[in-house]
Order: sequence, then C-alpha cells, then structure tokens
Amino acid sequence: MIVPVVLSGGAGTRLWPVSRESYPKPFMSMGDGESLLSKTYIRAASVAFANDQSGEIVTVTNRDYFFMSKDELARARLGAGQAGVFMLEPVGRNTAPAVALAAHYVTERYGRDTLLLILAADHLIQNQPRFAAAVADAAALALQDKLVTFGIVPAGPESGYGYIEAGEALDAGKRVVRFIEKPSLEKAREYVSAGNFLWNSGMFCFKAGVVLDEMACHAPEVAMAAEACWAVMREARKLEENMLEIPAEFFARVPNISIDYALMERSDNVVVVPAEFGWSDIGSWNAICELTQPDADNNRTTGKAIFVDSSNTFVQSDSRLVATVGIENLMIIDTSDALLVAHSDKAQDVKKVVAQLKSQDHDAYRLHRTVARPWGTYTVLEEGPRFKIKRIEVKPGASLSLQMHHHRSEHWIVVSGMARVLNGEQEIFVAPNESTYIPAGHKHRLENPGLMDLVMIEVQNGEYLGEDDIVRFDDKYGRVVS
Repeated sequence: MIVPVVLSGGAGTRLWPVSRESYPKPFMSMGDGESLLSKTYIRAASVAFANDQSGEIVTVTNRDYFFMSKDELARARLGAGQAGVFMLEPVGRNTAPAVALAAHYVTERYGRDTLLLILAADHLIQNQPRFAAAVADAAALALQDKLVTFGIVPAGPESGYGYIEAGEALDAGKRVVRFIEKPSLEKAREYVSAGNFLWNSGMFCFKAGVVLDEMACHAPEVAMAAEACWAVMREARKLEENMLEIPAEFFARVPNISIDYALMERSDNVVVVPAEFGWSDIGSWNAICELTQPDADNNRTTGKAIFVDSSNTFVQSDSRLVATVGIENLMIIDTSDALLVAHSDKAQDVKKVVAQLKSQDHDAYRLHRTVARPWGTYTVLEEGPRFKIKRIEVKPGASLSLQMHHHRSEHWIVVSGMARVLNGEQEIFVAPNESTYIPAGHKHRLENPGLMDLVMIEVQNGEYLGEDDIVRFDDKYGRVVS
C-alpha cells in the first residue's frame, strides 16, 4: 500500500502577483484551467487508488488553506469513496516536521510498513506513464528499507535547482553520494557534463516506520518534538476525521528544518531513482513562460495579447487585452489589481517586490481583489473614503459567521439566488432585486439556503472599513477565537 502525502505550504513569492499569501502557488491555474494542487491530487490518486485498492491521500497544509484545499480535492473528481485527510499546521515549520507527523499518522492507521510517497503540491509533471513507472521503481527500493528520492535527469545546466550526485547502481536506482545546494551556472555545467548528477526534485518514497527510525537516529530533536506533538493529537481522538488540527503550542517546539537537511543529507541509506517525466517546480515566471507555445519572434502569451515589433516577451493577462510595441526580453503579468513588468533575466528577483510590499504592509502581498473564503468569495469592486463596494458569492448551503461590525454599516442587494438574513433579532428572506440594511453594531448572519449560488452586492459605509472590523460570535468553519 502506498499513501501519497501532499505537502502544500509554499508561498511562491517569485510568482507574484498571481501567487499571494492568501492564495499561494499550489492554487494557481495552469493553461488548461486546472490548478497545480488539483493536478497533484489527480497524480496522487493514480497511486493511492491503483487497482481499486482502498486508500487515501494525506495533505499537510496551513490551517488557512484547508477549505480551498478541500475544494481542490473535490474538483479533481477522484471518485466516490476515495478519501483524503488534512493535517493542518498552525504555522509553517518546513518539510521535516510535516513528513514526521504524516508518518506517525500513517503508522497509526495502516502500519509501519506502509509506503509514503511525498509529493509537493506545486510541481508540474507532464508524463504520467513515466511518473507511474518511476514510482514503481522507488516503491521496490523502499520495500528494501531504503530512503528513496527522485532525481530528474537534467535538460541542461540550471542554477535554480539543487543537485544529487549519484553513485553505483542498486536495482532501478543509484546510491546517493551527496546532495548539493543550488550551484553557480559554471558548476551546473560541470555537473551536467559529468553525467552522474541529477536535479533534486524534492519528492521521496519510504516506509513510514523507516523514516521515523532514521529521523530518530539522524534528527532526534525533530523526532522527539514531532512525537510529542503527535501524542497530543492522538489524545484528541479525532483520527477518524478528515481534518486533524496540529496543536500550536507543541508544534512550535518542532525545529523548522527541511527533510533534506534533517535527514536525507545525513543518512547513508539514501537511493535516487533517475527520472524523466516532464518535471518542473514552477519556480518562476520563466517556468510558466516555457509552458506556452512561442510565435515566430519567440513571444508567448496566456490570455489576450498583441505583439508589434516585439520579441522574447511573455504576457499573462487575467482579462484585459495587453499590447506591446517595440520591446524585447520582458515579462508582463497583469491581474485585476496589480501589474508586474520585469526583465526576463530578473525572474528570480520578483520575490523582492513581495518583500517590499510586506515591509509596507500593503494588502497586495496578501490578498487578491477576489478573496476566497470557506463560504465562497468576495470581490472588491470599488472603494474610497468611507465606502467600499463588494460582490459577494455564497455557495449553496454555506453561511457567513454570526458577526458584528463596530465601525461600518452594510447594505445588501441580492442579484441572484435567495438569501436568509439574520439582522439583530429579525430573520428575513431576501429575493433578487430586494435589499436589506445592517446598521453598525447589529449582530447579523448571511446564509444561502438554496441550491444555486447566491450573488449579492454589498455597499459598506463608515469611518473604518478594514477586514479586521469583524467580531465573530458563531461560525460553522471554526473561525471564532475564544
């Protein structure tokens, strides 16, 4: 039995303005409309549910991304009865703690000899049959109690990836001599020429019990802290549920370290399976650019674009037409509330924009104009002094929290669907082309009791319109702070 473990925690700052803190890289849609996370789930399902076996997919992610991740699992349409469990981190602590806790869960549920397949949520793999073959090779080695990693056969010298030096052959794999950090371009050329160096993919396969034993040997501080954290989770007796909260107090004691540093680089029991299955970690806009077909002048686009006397230029636009005249070697990424224009040689420096926005506490590093919530989405249409206008969409059966605002009143106009509104002590139904008014200081709740999406326009008015002016009294999504 193989249990895929999807690690979904990367912020993807080099892919701003599409990837943001509240909507990170795994949720980005590719050209076919599927997100990276959805593609990962489909790939994981091909392993977890192969030959009609009963299994599940484990996702380790931040508490804030639970509902979006759950929706992505549903969109992957994996079939009835196919299960997923979510282990929710209060904060990110890198991959070693995530792998350790997943291994404890799988050991508890399925036994120490169950194989884990560790997958990143934000990788793209284009050749599924070759991926399946590489997983089969890795599983055969993992059954021999090896720690197995996947090494990508280099397509050329690349300074953006770590490298693995491979030694003598062992069945379908090779013993790992050493791991190497991201090298200079000159060193990368040497490694590719040598022929026995592979890109480090960050994907692994091993028995749950073996990885816990190896971690206890080579990273005891991680092993002990993770075990203490798991003991608290076991006491909660919620292991049959699909949402496992990781306790913040105990998780904070687990060292913040990657599985590579904590274990793979220290163990002498590591084997690499060389693989060629169209892998990319989508680490920059250059990687996104390479996924699209060029025109005669090597211009590429995702969305609407016109190129005049331009070359080597990439455009991604959510909705607007982008026209370029007389430019070259540029990347233009247009979203509803932010525009990135960068030289293609500076793709790795986009993260510096995010760092500057963060230092200024600018909302653009965290939020899009359209913001996902457990109940649906809201889009800021316009705002100014003392007013803000939103489009709110509530999923069937979903409801906002019972809440109150100190500093703003709200007018709600229903566009489509039916709204059930609790306004103070009064409960009313609001149909399309009808409205209601929520004064500041009133407890209120909005619910969609129907079978179709509820769409409404909200007009806020007041001296302060920040999203933190919300006092929650009750919430079906666990967002009330006690």
